[in-house]
Amino acid sequence: MNRPLLLCADGSHHSNLALRAGLALIAPDGPVVVVTVVHEPDPMLVTGTGFAGGVISPEAYDAQLQAAKEDGQALARSVAAEVGIPDAKIMVLAGEAGSQICLYAEEVNARAVVLGTRGHGGLRRALLGSVSDHVVRHAPCPVVITSHPDETA
Repeated sequence: MNRPLLLCADGSHHSNLALRAGLALIAPDGPVVVVTVVHEPDPMLVTGTGFAGGVISPEAYDAQLQAAKEDGQALARSVAAEVGIPDAKIMVLAGEAGSQICLYAEEVNARAVVLGTRGHGGLRRALLGSVSDHVVRHAPCPVVITSHPDETA
């Protein structure tokens, strides 16, 4: 079985440019999976915390999660078309992006992970965390981090 190449997308213009730059470095000679990660609604909306009770039903929680996944599928399909791989497999993960990407890469025995970086400075990255930093440190396969090429060049 060919090991898949994972393209991790957030749908932004700069992310799509970075994925194109990554594809120029790593020719997709096998399956390509466009991965996006959506945030899960806070489960405490259903269970409540401490003295406060939940504010939504389990059904409403499930509906919110399903809507997020559908939005993620549409985003990933759009990215696949924009970067020139419209027949790529689409995968929507839910949760914290860095850890979910690494878990999925391990699950599918990924050949490599390609993702962009927003180019935040060191202090901002240290305070906010970084998906690309997490993936580089924890992925079970090679990781290609690209920034978007200068559009004026």
